[in-house]
Amino acid sequence: MIDATEQRRAEVGALTELGLTEAAQAAAGVHRTHRAISDRVFAAVRRGVGPTATRIQRVHDPITDGIYRTIDATVTTAAQLGGRWADLPLSTPPSTTTRGAGIIGVVHGLIGDELDAKQSTLAANNLSVRVAGRAVTPDAAGLAQAFPRATRRIAVYLHGLVETEHAWRLGQRTSAPYELHLTNRGVTNVFIRYNTGRRISTNGHDLAELLDDLVRFWPVDVDDLTLLGHSMGGLVARSAAHHGRQAGHLWPDRVRTSISLGTPHLGAPLEQLAHHASAALTTQPETDALGRLLRRRSAGIRDLRAGSLLDDDWLDRDPDSLAAAVAADVPLLPGADHYFVWATLARNPRNPLSRSLGDGLVLHHSASGRNRTRNLGFDPAHGFHRAGAHHMTLLNDPQVAHQLISWIDRD
Repeated sequence: MIDATEQRRAEVGALTELGLTEAAQAAAGVHRTHRAISDRVFAAVRRGVGPTATRIQRVHDPITDGIYRTIDATVTTAAQLGGRWADLPLSTPPSTTTRGAGIIGVVHGLIGDELDAKQSTLAANNLSVRVAGRAVTPDAAGLAQAFPRATRRIAVYLHGLVETEHAWRLGQRTSAPYELHLTNRGVTNVFIRYNTGRRISTNGHDLAELLDDLVRFWPVDVDDLTLLGHSMGGLVARSAAHHGRQAGHLWPDRVRTSISLGTPHLGAPLEQLAHHASAALTTQPETDALGRLLRRRSAGIRDLRAGSLLDDDWLDRDPDSLAAAVAADVPLLPGADHYFVWATLARNPRNPLSRSLGDGLVLHHSASGRNRTRNLGFDPAHGFHRAGAHHMTLLNDPQVAHQLISWIDRD
């Protein structure tokens, strides 16, 4: 196990190398776009002025290619040196700070699956319990030290795409975080940080194993387990419950309440748009670079197209196929009460803006798990509408907090 200084250097170096490597790739994309546009322009001009355009192009192309090759070589070398020598005078590793974790969280959401495959330092803890930004060892000693006032009631918080556990304190200057409300009611809050760029089913497997350790090694017997997921976090919770039951874990029987906040159970329209846009953009050389960039979006983002929870939803399938996405209708965890919260930008849910944009990212039918062809089994009476709010409002909001308390504190 490396010490804090070594971890800091490793993370700063990895972030520096990644940033410069991405800059080199961006320059390569600009190069391809530049040449595609210039080739089309020279072809058009050639039809009007003849061989003169060819002579100009023979000068233009080597100069252009040489400039971009120089940029690529320079930035690539800088990336290699930065990865090896870059450092910052930080007292703790970036991943343990709110701002540093936020940067890494965004990187995870965008290309976290690539980082995981490369075993990057930035993906060292793909899924873990966090206290004060640091990963907690999920054994008896680690949990006892991290939670000295552990109670029999646990609330597990699962953030959404490109977020970290710090997102739950969004806007805390004007609103008390949910954890404070629940702590006052004898609930111990457990925050999970996970790599949101990985497959939802992969995170679901890992979360199931982590919760198995959490319940088995918790300092006191667990009587009441609540799963609270924002956006993608609600899908990871459902996936974990499925895998936990299949594995014969005990923790699913402890789940009394499951709450999803703005979770795209039936898919997110923005990912659906990105999927089809990337296919269209790659058909033309002038827009191919942008299409390739869209196709680099992480596996976790791709799973949001239809709300895919299982390995079978994506194994042996072409991720860029325009065929309908596959998402098995995984049953809700039996024995638990399931609730959902949905928001609309407009105050009236029947407003055309509410129907078309929802909370800006998720529509009502997806948050409630019910449309004309799919019904996941949520009781409509177990839903709560937050009017005049956006997707991120659901992370920390007084109205939502009041509703959470009523659900978790019910007799």
